[in-house]
Amino acid sequence: MRITFYNTLHHQLDEFAAASDSTAPDDILKGKICRVYSCGPTVYDYAHIGNFRAFVFADVLCRFLELCGAEVMQVMNMTDVGHMTEDDRADGGGQDKLAVAVEKMKASKKTGRAPVDDPGDPFQVADYFAREFLADGRAMRLRVLQRHDAAAEPDREAIMPRPTRHIGEFIKMIETLIARGHAYIGSDGVVYYDISSFPEYGRLSGNSIDRLSHGAGGRTAEQAAKRNPADFFLWKPDSNHVMRWPSPWGEGYPGWHIECSAMAMAILGTTLDIHTGGEDNIFPHHECEIAQSQACTDKPFARFWMHTRHLMVDGEKMSKSKGNFYTIRDLTHQGFDPLAIRYALLATRYRESMNFSLSALHDAAAAVESLRDLAQRSANAANADGEGNIQSHVMEKREETLLRDFVGELGNDLNMAGALGHLFAWTAEVGRAKNIPAAKAKSITSLLKKVDVVLDIIFAPLHPLKPETSAKIDALMHERSAARRNRDFARSDQLRQEIEALGAQVQDSPSGSSWRRRLSPVR
Repeated sequence: MRITFYNTLHHQLDEFAAASDSTAPDDILKGKICRVYSCGPTVYDYAHIGNFRAFVFADVLCRFLELCGAEVMQVMNMTDVGHMTEDDRADGGGQDKLAVAVEKMKASKKTGRAPVDDPGDPFQVADYFAREFLADGRAMRLRVLQRHDAAAEPDREAIMPRPTRHIGEFIKMIETLIARGHAYIGSDGVVYYDISSFPEYGRLSGNSIDRLSHGAGGRTAEQAAKRNPADFFLWKPDSNHVMRWPSPWGEGYPGWHIECSAMAMAILGTTLDIHTGGEDNIFPHHECEIAQSQACTDKPFARFWMHTRHLMVDGEKMSKSKGNFYTIRDLTHQGFDPLAIRYALLATRYRESMNFSLSALHDAAAAVESLRDLAQRSANAANADGEGNIQSHVMEKREETLLRDFVGELGNDLNMAGALGHLFAWTAEVGRAKNIPAAKAKSITSLLKKVDVVLDIIFAPLHPLKPETSAKIDALMHERSAARRNRDFARSDQLRQEIEALGAQVQDSPSGSSWRRRLSPVR
């Protein structure tokens, strides 16, 4: 088996690692350490589902590498300074996005809805949105958060660094770039990166230096301060900026691009195995990261660059004014479980544009429920003989074949659609069986546990209902049982509808009735 990923740097499929002679997926990358850096959220607002498509992709990628035996070291930053509102240009423009968030938070205080003590303090605002992202990320089962104690701040800083805590590293890197002739102080006192000093600039995105210089926008005074119109800033002195620090070039703040370069190399080393992000990161952010990093080290910054395509909603770009803008909390408030959202985001091949809809999310919930139902059915059958120890059971031939096919599809540029196609063809086959022998059930459970190393939707806990909601459901279930005993089926059906509206699914059997958490609201 070969593992190939599309490498944006080379604009082609590249082999990631040679496979061993073993057919066991766990041996393919055994003994290999994979260093992965993922561009994370900018903590000026709640992360939306488009952001999470890129985060879930990086999560699935790392889980697949682990399934293949690798030891994965993943870092995902949380940008809390320097990301400008006009970020389609290398040099940025407009306001720092966190400054915009501060103004919004100030406005919310006037209506009594500010969630921080001092909405004028940018550090408090950033801390608030960072905490909210961590909560959403855990609900979405991001492994980069599961491996570390939420209270262990030093550990978290090693895997989810925030630029405001690494200013010294940025300054050292900028000093190195100046000393090596790749950066200079402009006539406006701003430190700029000289893109003409790095001939490979534009290789990732396909842009040429001449075209970028010709098309560079911005204010006339700012352009006049540069050697080249397309040069981008590394440090900007600004005594009025919402966040600022002392530096050899005056009190100010770092550029967005320098942050990821410095933090990635400080934590993971000079050369990364994989750098991930959304396709909007290719230019300018990742192009600038390569230029800065390699100008400092003369070594490749990342061997592979992998990018997700855009997410659309009902065929259109997400927009709050159109009412098609969704965050994780928006969807969970509507009654969707985060596992259904996770499945919806991972099921489409990452290099294809994704069209998100509430109808598709209902379908995703149904798919997850079918896998969880099979896991429960096979676990019950496996335990029927009283032997247990399902986890270590050796898989039978059919499950071994499926696992090989599942892993093989993921090894083909993370073709999740193909992998899931094999999985659901197999579940349909299993579902036709009236009874599952204990040995077969153990094989099924072992297989599901293997694929769930990547998916993390089958055995993961569901998002809990509020205690008061669960108590209300229990009371309605008790009343419904009484109605059924009295053969008042009209009242029983009415109570079922009330229970389902609260986010539960009623299950009736000869031994009685029970309920479980629904993964989606009633359509």
